[in-house]
Amino acid sequence: MDKFLRLGAIFIASIVMAIAFNMFLLPHEILSGGVTGVAMIFGLMTPINSGIWLILLNLPILVVGWMKLGKTFIANSIFSVAVTSIAMLYIPIVQVTEDALLSSVFGGVISGAAVGIIIRFYGSTGGFDVVGLLLTMKRDIPLGFMVFTLNSGVVFISGFIFNWELAMYTMASIYITGIVVDRIHTRHIKLSLMVVTSKGDEVKKKLLTNLYRGITVTDGEGAYTGAKVKILHSVITRYELAFVRPLIREIDPNAFVSITETMEVVGNFRRDENYKKHQM
Repeated sequence: MDKFLRLGAIFIASIVMAIAFNMFLLPHEILSGGVTGVAMIFGLMTPINSGIWLILLNLPILVVGWMKLGKTFIANSIFSVAVTSIAMLYIPIVQVTEDALLSSVFGGVISGAAVGIIIRFYGSTGGFDVVGLLLTMKRDIPLGFMVFTLNSGVVFISGFIFNWELAMYTMASIYITGIVVDRIHTRHIKLSLMVVTSKGDEVKKKLLTNLYRGITVTDGEGAYTGAKVKILHSVITRYELAFVRPLIREIDPNAFVSITETMEVVGNFRRDENYKKHQM
């Protein structure tokens, strides 16, 4: 993936997230989840801007993420947090609508789309996104659901500090954000890949050279033509599908490829983001 494309997408999504905060959520004291929500609480209770709190609270989490998720990921995350924080300083807090429910829905959708894009381009918004990604590396749990679960504590905090009606709006916003994130970030979805090809050895070599994935090869025969073929089986993530298709097409444009969604994977399956042996 082109570095400038990645940074450009993260930059735009971070600004969009700041717009969601300052124009939809903060005017009604509807909080985001996790560390961002805590930063919003501190921003509303103290004279220090929420963007400053966002940086201070994210520092220790980003340090842990640096050790577990890699330098590129955390560098992108720091970039995203910095852009969001600076944007929140300059984007005015404007009430787009007086309807708090409408603001929670639109704020949740917009921030969820922004978070999903940032994570899709190998970054995060810091806070519980990093914690959630660390946990999803161990188990195939949808990231949005994981972050929603972690963020629920912020709802109770906001209920005690402000009022329970706003806490319920916050819960609605966080829930919607989680749903939208899972529609964009689909790495937890596993696909069973079956390739029927007359160039089995070449396709196998191409996939093994470019992917950290195991492949099972069996002999096959075309029922109508009687031609001898190789059948390659593997399990990949939905992210990898766009990368795998051109690899197969390059070797055998006539290969028969079947892709089905897999409910669960048990055994040795690489769950981190570095599935490519040669990063683009």
